Amino acid sequence: IRSAGRHPGGKRRDHPCHTSGRKGPSAQRRSAERRGGALPERQGRQPRGRRKAGGRADRQRQGHGDASKGHRGQQPTGGRDMNILDQLADYARQRVAASKAARPTAEVRRQALELPRGDFAFERALSEDDLAFICECKKASPSKGLIAPDFPYLDIARAYEAAGAEAISVLTEPKWFLGSDDYLREITGQVSVPCLKKDFTVDEYMLYQAKLLGASAALLICAILDEVQLKDYIRICDALGLSALVEVHDATEAEMALGAGARIVGVNNRNLKDFTVDNGNSKKLRNIIPPQVLFVSESGVRDAADVQAAREIGADAVLVGEALMRAADKRAKLAELRGGL
Repeated sequence: IRSAGRHPGGKRRDHPCHTSGRKGPSAQRRSAERRGGALPERQGRQPRGRRKAGGRADRQRQGHGDASKGHRGQQPTGGRDMNILDQLADYARQRVAASKAARPTAEVRRQALELPRGDFAFERALSEDDLAFICECKKASPSKGLIAPDFPYLDIARAYEAAGAEAISVLTEPKWFLGSDDYLREITGQVSVPCLKKDFTVDEYMLYQAKLLGASAALLICAILDEVQLKDYIRICDALGLSALVEVHDATEAEMALGAGARIVGVNNRNLKDFTVDNGNSKKLRNIIPPQVLFVSESGVRDAADVQAAREIGADAVLVGEALMRAADKRAKLAELRGGL
């Protein structure tokens, strides 16, 4: 059963590609990947929830920080005052530096660009009439510790696909989330639904890695990037045929995402600086995001009531992690979250 709350409107004029149709079965999607398929122009839609008009604030462009710099181009302190997000980003820079020592940027860029351009399958999957579910493969987190001591990630991904998940999010951060690039590589080889590489992207290198691992989308977190980096990383994603899920936590970051040209904005209900959760955050920021931009509510989705709240504000998708990871029967849990639809 599909909701009737979305209606087509005007088209975006700045999308990198212009063909039509969403890929369905595995063979069709992979065929499109080989051909370098393209995403149609985004259709503006009237959301189910009430929406107020929201303009973009004028912003001063800031200097472009490189991978050795912290948020807004500042050098990370590395000291005791670093919050959790600072530590995650700082460790990501260390990981990138080690990866570059083994395989230079020029090499991974060349290999990624030699692959057929992706068909933006992730944002296609989020563009259907009813609320889409991005189901997460996550072994641990900084806030909850070890979530899944037994972590049969391939079985989990297959269960999500069988349950009707529109997309799968795969944690690849190895220290706090106990993720792995290998998990993503193997999962993308086994399922047909599009996969998000969920990591703390601090360098273009990580986007080329995402492409080589078979991902259909990459996560870009505004809190650890400056505006120029964000715009550049979205451009690189477009060149690779990857969807960019641009994550925000407040109004300033939401305006930053829109100014950079984000086509998918995810509002994280969890504050990544201290990992507290406020499920009202998505509702608070919903009016800032225009109807032609896909809206994802992230974190804090535990039951059907939380899902219904996301529907009521006109969200296009929810990202669900711990609630599904702790469920013994993931198919039944996802059906429960959908409200028996």
